[in-house]
Amino acid sequence: MRESGYLLSGPRVAIRHLEAEDADEYTACVRASQELHHPWISLPRTREDFTAYLQRFDGLGRKGFVICERDSGRLAAGVAINGIEYGSFRSGSLGYGAFAHAAGRGLMTEGLGLVVRHAFDALALHRLEANVQPGNEPSRRLVRRLGFRLEGLSPDFLFINGAWRDHERWAVTTEMLAGTGGAAARTGRAGADPAKGDEARPDDAIPDDTGPDHTTRAAAAGDGTGRDGAGRGDTAQSAAG
Repeated sequence: MRESGYLLSGPRVAIRHLEAEDADEYTACVRASQELHHPWISLPRTREDFTAYLQRFDGLGRKGFVICERDSGRLAAGVAINGIEYGSFRSGSLGYGAFAHAAGRGLMTEGLGLVVRHAFDALALHRLEANVQPGNEPSRRLVRRLGFRLEGLSPDFLFINGAWRDHERWAVTTEMLAGTGGAAARTGRAGADPAKGDEARPDDAIPDDTGPDHTTRAAAAGDGTGRDGAGRGDTAQSAAG
């Protein structure tokens, strides 16, 4: 069981940065999750695709993470924050994708909540955006559970599976997280106690349109920014789970 290198830990999962050593396990999980991910996202299935995907995370405008099960260290999901900008904006776009063996167990809610807390605390962001296809109800429930609010609809936002897809724009800010007590606030708090209701509820969903990097779906999924979406996924819809 790995305990070093984690950025934040919850009752059942922990988050850390995506690493080159994750290639074999990550791509194997993706191949085993094709039914779950289709038609929402497309993640790297080969070492070559994974290498190209990993290189996208320059540590400045994009950051890649994995959600791991604490008892085994097994990868449960991939997450990315893309389009990070500071100055008066201090915002980024969230993409994520759960793996089939972790779906429906509440791990994505807990893990994504940790990523949101890391973004607001360690990365000093003020706002996170997630773009979700209207038909992806599991992903809509996931972001709502984490305290995101619906801001509007972006027609023809990303090119996915041969067509331009509409997306709902969901977002959360530091003020909202502090005031709602949603799952992101609970899972992100140090020492969360499942006995006090801090453990996230199981997700009914799995894939979400955006995936860990909405910009180049062939390599990973979508890029939280929605720029260069051809052949990739969305922003917030990857895989709930």
